[in-house]
Amino acid sequence: MDNDRFSELDWLRVILIFGVFLHHVFMPFNGDGWHVMNNESSKLLDDIMVYFEQLRLPSLFFIAGAGSLLLLKKLPASKFLLSKFHRLFVPLIIGMILIVPPQIYYEHINDYKNLTTAYQQLALSFNANHLWFIEFLIVFMVLAIPLNKILHSQTGNAFIRVIEHITKSRYGLFSLVITLIIIRLGCKHWMPSQDHNIENLSISLFYFFFFLAGMCFINSPQIWQSLRESRKLNLIIFMLSSVVFYGYYYSPDLSEYASLAVRWQIWWLVCTLVSWSGLLALFGYASAICSSTPKWLRTTNELIYPFYILHQTIIVVFAFYIVQWDAGIAIKSISVLLLSLITCSTICYFLIRPLNITRYMFGLKVLK
Repeated sequence: MDNDRFSELDWLRVILIFGVFLHHVFMPFNGDGWHVMNNESSKLLDDIMVYFEQLRLPSLFFIAGAGSLLLLKKLPASKFLLSKFHRLFVPLIIGMILIVPPQIYYEHINDYKNLTTAYQQLALSFNANHLWFIEFLIVFMVLAIPLNKILHSQTGNAFIRVIEHITKSRYGLFSLVITLIIIRLGCKHWMPSQDHNIENLSISLFYFFFFLAGMCFINSPQIWQSLRESRKLNLIIFMLSSVVFYGYYYSPDLSEYASLAVRWQIWWLVCTLVSWSGLLALFGYASAICSSTPKWLRTTNELIYPFYILHQTIIVVFAFYIVQWDAGIAIKSISVLLLSLITCSTICYFLIRPLNITRYMFGLKVLK
């Protein structure tokens, strides 16, 4: 760690959000029915993307939970809430008014006369679209305040000691997946929808588990050390979970042996195994390897947030025109990747970073 800074969180936040960016770059080409779709799709691409979907967002919520507890150690609850209002709520509103409408326009371009007309109709509809992640964070950050008090109470200390005791066993941290499986399969039974709404408990409680895990793990040096020490074992478990994942993913038709509901439950089970074991391996190795945060990473870590807010709209705009080219998937996808990356990075570094008004709009600290 760099002066008590958890450098692994800096590295992983940037890597994971860039992973989200790559995921959306390739969405027009995987046949999944996104905002803008190419006529030709790649089944292999879809098979790869569905795997990495199990890793990115759970890990990002884990980082958010860890970061919230670290910040609550420095700030009183009132200042913490004020900080999250400026960092989360304001960018969410700005994003829904200014950033999201072009996505809807290009997805339903025949329904609007032009982009200006679309803005007039969509700007105040407050459609979060890909910014649902920020909506979840706002709710989780509010809950982090009482959770922080509980974790530092006698009951919370006892709870942390139980987890510390569990980590002493060989499969201790991985065994926590049992609780996660019960939560996910139980919620999926009652709420099978994949809609990213906070009231959809099969989604929100699943991600909240990772958020809470981040708070608990970062609160205990022993648990965090266990992550690092058990990284090789957790990597093996992760690899085995991945084999089980693809084994079931490519399995023949099982409809004669199990109902659709049962087959979905098995699917959520193998996905959960990958999500949890992948997180343990990822953070274990990052904790062992990422011992410092260089200056360039601090700048990147700061700008990755406005990069996230902007990226999907910019991808949709470029993809709308590029998918119309007479070219193969490789050329089109690389073109979307490079043009979107250059545009997002340029806007973040030259238009958002130097100006206080744009910094505030996109959740960055205002320069003194």
